[in-house]
Amino acid sequence: MNTTSKKGFTIIELLVVIAIIGLLASVVLVGLGGARRSGRDAKRIADLRQLQVGLEAYFTKNGVYPATLSALTTAGVGVTVVPTDPAGAAYGYGVASPATTYTLSAQLEDAGNQALNNDIDGTSNGLSCGTAGPTDLTYCVSL
Repeated sequence: MNTTSKKGFTIIELLVVIAIIGLLASVVLVGLGGARRSGRDAKRIADLRQLQVGLEAYFTKNGVYPATLSALTTAGVGVTVVPTDPAGAAYGYGVASPATTYTLSAQLEDAGNQALNNDIDGTSNGLSCGTAGPTDLTYCVSL
């Protein structure tokens, strides 16, 4: 008798393994969604803090806040490029008249972000900063 055994996987076995790997990968990606959302919110808050430092340096140098954030890039105050929201939108900026106070705003994604507990609400320097509550995702800082 001539018996030859072929070793290997059948196409069904390979498809089952690929389906299991795909299912596990999708579960991991869904689990990382919250971390990504928190990361984008952390970048937004850090960007607003960077802009605050630039605005304060501009005020120290000129005695008033700039009319637009783009003025920071040419003022020699350490801001070479105005940061943008991770979603591609521009951050909100409102300045009083006379330009002695300002408000910055960003839309956060995570309603549980602790920064929302310490921000300003209402309208400030022409920017709508939302209302206090669990549905308000507008983060505003002012000086």
